[in-house]
Amino acid sequence: MDIDLINLSEPIQGERDLAFLSAVLDSGRWHDGPMTEAFEQSFARWVGRKHAVAVASGTLGVWIALRAWGLGPGDEVVCPAHSWHQVAQAITLCGATPVFADINYWSGCLSPEKAALKITPRTRALLAGNTNGHPAAWNELRGLATQHGLHLLEDSTESLGSAYQGRTVGQFGDVSVFDFSQPGALCTGEGGMLVTDDDTLVHELRYLRQRRLADRKSVSVGARVPVQAGMSDITAALGLSQLSELDERLAQRQQVVGWYQQHMQSFEGIKPPYMGEDVESIHWMLYVVHLGKRFSGSARTQIIDDLAACGIETVAYSQPLHRQFAYVQAGQARGVLADTDRIGDRALALPLHTQLDEEQVQFIVTSLQDAATNVGAGAAIY
Repeated sequence: MDIDLINLSEPIQGERDLAFLSAVLDSGRWHDGPMTEAFEQSFARWVGRKHAVAVASGTLGVWIALRAWGLGPGDEVVCPAHSWHQVAQAITLCGATPVFADINYWSGCLSPEKAALKITPRTRALLAGNTNGHPAAWNELRGLATQHGLHLLEDSTESLGSAYQGRTVGQFGDVSVFDFSQPGALCTGEGGMLVTDDDTLVHELRYLRQRRLADRKSVSVGARVPVQAGMSDITAALGLSQLSELDERLAQRQQVVGWYQQHMQSFEGIKPPYMGEDVESIHWMLYVVHLGKRFSGSARTQIIDDLAACGIETVAYSQPLHRQFAYVQAGQARGVLADTDRIGDRALALPLHTQLDEEQVQFIVTSLQDAATNVGAGAAIY
């Protein structure tokens, strides 16, 4: 077995990808064109939404959505601190204030009950994500948003294919955002997608995304300034190609998860990943384990270093936003989000991609067990 390096994520390059890319390169139209439009239409059908708007990244997608709703300085958005920071940072970029609420300890998603405690007269929106693939409590979040007249923004960047109460993720927000950078199951290097059923809002999303070639014929200047946030036809070609094989790839990733589950059973103290009762299916972005109370953030760092010495790439799953310098400077503090802090120090992401075989998964689990025992002086993970 080759154990020189087991990557955290590893995109697949296939013949279809090369064919789609070559078609765009030969067309002479590399910016926004027919491939981008085809990707938008196909992705909207795959998710089950009426409209899709391709963007340069998930961050820019969230920023555009907030701008389309008119959010800016003086407005607040309630969101979790346990997430990819690139998404929540869009709140700051549009001039609004992120207000961090705690999570449900088991799912890792924004807790509707704890989010309710953070709502003020300045709150304009809720931003909730399907953390590492696990769907959030969308019925309760929708009820909370409706009760207070708030926009509901769904972050589905980590959860392609997961389903909640018979509906795939991406169907629950007024606008939902996806990001196609690593380590996602659909990877285009960079890029993202906004999806919505709002026939009026979609025009504003497209307007704010970018100025297009057709706009050069206009003699007027818009009252709202777009940004350079479109997706190129080159990126869209890769996305469209991968989307055509996404269901198969998701099934392959589930096989890898099955191997993890099987070999983790011999790991004393390890609990299987949580799955809520309303959740129909989960497609994990990465295989995340939580270290027990005996492990500190520095102990997790030591485990990551030990696994790297074995040729296994692992990372801390989350660096909670309320403890990052930019937000501490803005008045955020450690200790106010108990479950976020508890998970933030101890969540460890293991490799998950279609290039892994069972022998490699077994090696990862055995190496983790050895590293955890060494660092924890024989203590079980939980």
